[in-house]
Amino acid sequence: MSDKVAAPAKIAVTRDRRTLKVTGSDGAEHAFTAEMLRVHSPSAEVQGHSAEQKVTVGGKRNVAIADILPVGHYAIRIVFDDGHDTGIFTWSYLAELGRDQDRLWQAYLDELAAKGLSR
Repeated sequence: MSDKVAAPAKIAVTRDRRTLKVTGSDGAEHAFTAEMLRVHSPSAEVQGHSAEQKVTVGGKRNVAIADILPVGHYAIRIVFDDGHDTGIFTWSYLAELGRDQDRLWQAYLDELAAKGLSR
């Protein structure tokens, strides 16, 4: 996906801090659970430095969003209540997550099952 994705028109966290709602500049809306964002964090801690180093993060069913911080005009940094705060969620990465959310979530559930991990 191109890195030339426009900034979202709106970013909001639900009152319970468990869902991030993103409205794109085109009006498309996506809702991401905090768990989804945490386990797919673009940080090196989760993604590694290669596909072989990618970590399957379990035990995040109840994670919440503690804070959202702007990163320039191109991204946000999400601070999770488990202390994880190093992933930079660019507009293009959020658009990719929105587009592929169902497939990514199922792949995550499959990885958990294969590794004997729980949500």
